[in-house]
Amino acid sequence: MNKLILIGFFLSVIAIFDSYALKPSDCEVCFAVVEKFAAGLTSDEKKDPKVIEDKFRKFCKTAKGKDHRFCYYLGGLEESATGILSEMAKPLSWSSPVDKVCEKLKKKDNQICDLRYEKSIDVKTVDLKKLKVRDLKKILSDWEETCEDCIEKGDFIKRIEVLKPKYVREDL
Repeated sequence: MNKLILIGFFLSVIAIFDSYALKPSDCEVCFAVVEKFAAGLTSDEKKDPKVIEDKFRKFCKTAKGKDHRFCYYLGGLEESATGILSEMAKPLSWSSPVDKVCEKLKKKDNQICDLRYEKSIDVKTVDLKKLKVRDLKKILSDWEETCEDCIEKGDFIKRIEVLKPKYVREDL
């Protein structure tokens, strides 16, 4: 009887920890960059953490946008203030899955999982009413327009609808 209770307890603990596992949507830039980087390594390169670190520094020289910021956080750039590159290289050399690598990196620096790719919004086809105010503001900002009198979501939608013909070509 005690064994059954103990087994049940351990299964419950495993289920709880499994539900807290890092998902790609929780740390999208880390998952994307580590997957892209790891895919470019040969099986021999994946065995040596120092080689992985050197290759990552080369990889970071061509990185742009949020990938570049991720490289900065890890220490893959010359101008990086800190360096936790070994925290990525060692687990990769052990063939750890990407989610475990990103979990380990998140424990060292929370900012890594705060990075998000910007969503591109197709103003022609999107239902503006379904967007968040933040996204509506981003559309106006991308157009270098402002909405001084906008207080509610409907105000931003009206402003975008007024400016839409100027920035969105319908004939394409």
